[in-house]
Amino acid sequence: MSKRLTLCGLTLLLVASFSCRSKTGTSEPATLTIAAASNLSDTFEELSPRFTAATGIRIVVSFGATADLAKQIEHGAPFDVFMAADAEHVEQLDSKGLLSPGSRTNYARGRLVLWLPASSKLAPQTIADIRAQDFGRIAIAKPDVAPYGRAAVETLQALGIWNDVQPKVVYSQTVSQAKQYAATGNAEVAFIPLALVKPGEGKYLEVDPRLHHPIDQAMGIVKESRQQAGAIRWLSFVMSTEGQHLLASHGYEAPPPPNKID
Repeated sequence: MSKRLTLCGLTLLLVASFSCRSKTGTSEPATLTIAAASNLSDTFEELSPRFTAATGIRIVVSFGATADLAKQIEHGAPFDVFMAADAEHVEQLDSKGLLSPGSRTNYARGRLVLWLPASSKLAPQTIADIRAQDFGRIAIAKPDVAPYGRAAVETLQALGIWNDVQPKVVYSQTVSQAKQYAATGNAEVAFIPLALVKPGEGKYLEVDPRLHHPIDQAMGIVKESRQQAGAIRWLSFVMSTEGQHLLASHGYEAPPPPNKID
């Protein structure tokens, strides 16, 4: 069964980690390196400084496509924490023994939107309207590396318009890049996370979540990290009331309840 670490479990891991730290005499790490999916870029502008203010631990983050970051971790990239845009890549790393046991947890559920910049004169009323000739280019993050891109393709397939719009699709490596394509006129619209839409910035249509698989986002601690105590504090912060409130303010929904473990 899929596992999700509870806040209680994180607390136990933190206690154990501090116990080990006191025995070895090592000090609390000053820096934590996080591999994070691109959809989290705006959210980190608040998460990182608040965490640092509370703990004194500085955050260094590398944003990218979920699949690309997972490959980097498989190849030994020196990250401490992996925050993906899906649960599958975190589960895969965990099954390969590349994450610290018990650290894998779902932290949010993402929401997909069709976004247009404020300068656009187009005004689609439904997602299906992008079949019109005025929508010459549609930016979508590569579905094989970006979960939100996969959800966009699933949406278009569910609506029965994928064959009509596929020739218009311009693929980007990340969702941030897809947004940039639309913002700079290299595409008329872009499928992006709601989390990347700042208040008053452009216009968007939210995609019915029933049209695609849930975008459950998971995180975990890299097993080879030497910053286990700091990493656990980060996970605890993300799952805390404050962390979850910050995620919600950026358009994320709360993660689903944990599954029972047989």
